[in-house]
Parts: sequence; C-alpha cells; structure tokens
Amino acid sequence: MRAICGREIQKSLKDSAKHLIETKINEFGLGEADGFKVFKDVIQTPKDGQIVFQGLQDHTTDSIKSFEGFHRFWGEEAHSISARSVGLIRPTIRWENVRLGLQSELWWSWNPLRKVDAVDVMLRGGNRPTGAKVVRANWSDNPWFPAVLEQERLDCLRNTPDQYDHIWEGGYATIIEGAYYADCLARARAEGRVCFVAPDPLMAYRAFFDIGGTGAKADACAIWIAQFVGQEIKVLNYYEAVGQPLATHVQWLRKNGYGGAEIYLPHDGATNDRVFDVSYESALTEAGFSVTVVPNQGKGAAAARIEAMRRRFPAMRFNESTTQAGLDALGWYHEKKDDERLIGLGPEHDWSSHGADAGGLMAVVYEEPRERPNAPEPDDDWIV
Repeated sequence: MRAICGREIQKSLKDSAKHLIETKINEFGLGEADGFKVFKDVIQTPKDGQIVFQGLQDHTTDSIKSFEGFHRFWGEEAHSISARSVGLIRPTIRWENVRLGLQSELWWSWNPLRKVDAVDVMLRGGNRPTGAKVVRANWSDNPWFPAVLEQERLDCLRNTPDQYDHIWEGGYATIIEGAYYADCLARARAEGRVCFVAPDPLMAYRAFFDIGGTGAKADACAIWIAQFVGQEIKVLNYYEAVGQPLATHVQWLRKNGYGGAEIYLPHDGATNDRVFDVSYESALTEAGFSVTVVPNQGKGAAAARIEAMRRRFPAMRFNESTTQAGLDALGWYHEKKDDERLIGLGPEHDWSSHGADAGGLMAVVYEEPRERPNAPEPDDDWIV
C-alpha cells in the first residue's frame, strides 16, 4: 500500500501530517516487527508499502507523474489546495486493476473555509464526482468529546458568535478573526441591516469601482451599487469579474438597470491603459455615464478608506440576496502580519481587497462635503 499525504504548501516535514501518523503508530504499539519503520522523510509500511509527504504547489504536469501507481492520496487541510493542484492529482492518482480487484482512492479532509475553495466546489457543489462519499463530522458526532472542549465551544458561542459557525459547526468563514470590518458586519447582522433593501425610485444610483484589468492574471474589477438617501446608504448590489474588458462591466450595469448610474472611480481611473491607450474615465464618459475620479489620498489612502468605511457602516443597509459576495470580501479583508516581529504591514492584497477598496471609496465619497452650486456663503456645504 503506497500512500501520499499532500498539502498545497509544505516547506518542510514539520508542516506535514508525518508527526501525527508517527504518534498514531506508537499509540497502537506498532513497530518494525509489524512492518512499520519511520525514516526521515518516509514511513515504511507492511509488505514494502510506504507513506510519503508532498507539497503540491511546485509540482508540474511532468513531476506529478511520479505519483502514478500510488494507492491512496490524502489531501490534508484540503481547503487550501488549489484548483490547479486538484486538477493535477485527480487524473494522476485514479487507476484500477480489474484482475486484482484494486482501485485507487483519494481522501480529502478539511474544515470548510470558503464555498469557492476547490475542494468544496468538487465535493459539495452540484456536480459531485461519480462514486464520491462525503461525510460531515462535527464535535456533536464525537463520543469522546471532552468537557474542556465543550466549555471552549460555549465560550466561543458567547464571546465570538460571528466565528462560531465556522469554528464549531463546519460553516464557511464569512468573517475571519482580525478582519477590519468584523465588528461592523457582526453588528449589521445583529441589527437586521443585512436584509431586503428596495431601491428608492427618486434617488440616483451610484456605482463605486475598484479597477481591474484584462487577462487571466489581472486584478478583479469590483463595483458596489448604492443610493445615498439622507443619512442612510442603501447598498443594493455588488459585482466582481476577473480579466474581463470594460465593455463587460458596462453591459452588467445596463442589464441590471444602472445605465444612468453616476460612476465613481479611484484616482487611477484617469490613467490610460498601456494596451488600449484609453482610460476608464474616458471610456465610461464616452459610453454616456457621468464620471467622477476621486483624487488620490496619498500614502495613507488605504487607512483612510478603512476608517471612513468603519464610520459609515452604521448607516449602511445591505440587500442580502445581491451583495453576499461583497459582504464575503468585507468579512475577509484583513491586515497582513509579520508574525516574527509581531507588527502589521497594512492591508493584505488578496481576493478580498478589490471589493473592500471599492466599498471604502463609497464611504469616502459619502463623507466628502461638496459646495452647493451658486451658494451665497462659502461655508454653506452639503453632503451627498
């Protein structure tokens, strides 16, 4: 029996399940007489079997061929295994020998993190692989669940209810610990501000962009649709796309009834694309939209957007059915940390930052005072 224990990233064996398996072998009192022998980077099993430990991220279609003929693959912490790695592993490991009655198996174990993670799409999505068996195992299924963990569970339910479902019940992580807007989102849900929100037919639609690019490796383009109604911000819709041309985003706006929306772009909206020699500002203006480019706020722009968003969050109501993807981004947006020096390095630039930046732009625009046209007094300002 030859088996692989795989993780997406494994910089050293201390990152693998090797120590866990060694511990279990010792607990069962198994040794060399039983065919088990532990080496530095492999565990020998009976009848010349072996267990090896691999990181998947650096493998290629050629190097992955060395896994052919293995009987078992165990993907541990599988929520972090990429779609690329899943695509390499599945056809490589799967085989059968009808004459001997043998067939390979792939095992995946994980605590759900995001519904778009490759393992969740594969095993909890609508097109589950033929013959797959999926078991949800929770604390409540553990007959040896100790009292000390039961107290931890109850403490989590009482003190951090926004984290409870993910930590203890296998739910997806909608708000991660340390996220900039964790408390804001928890309060919004507790106060019923994530709900059904109808647009005001008398108020203008406003579209707040974070600009993406074209191509598979480009950043995402994110758009929040909102209305400013007095002291309230009605957040009506959220859109995100990767690698699509501007025409695709314009089509989405028009298809959803936002063809007359006022467009707000970050400062780079006025910058011409290197390939097409046209800016978002000029292209959207040409398409008939009213466009405002928000000036660059300088080196502290990210922090300013975060603080503005935190201040305005109590005034926001989110239409739940159309903004969930954006709420996921806000719940994930967090600070990058240097764990060795215990310092913060500013916002982590990942999948969540595009939606969070567009949301921050919305809050900045709301707070920016504007002079009333032809106002007789220079300090007679109004807020939109």
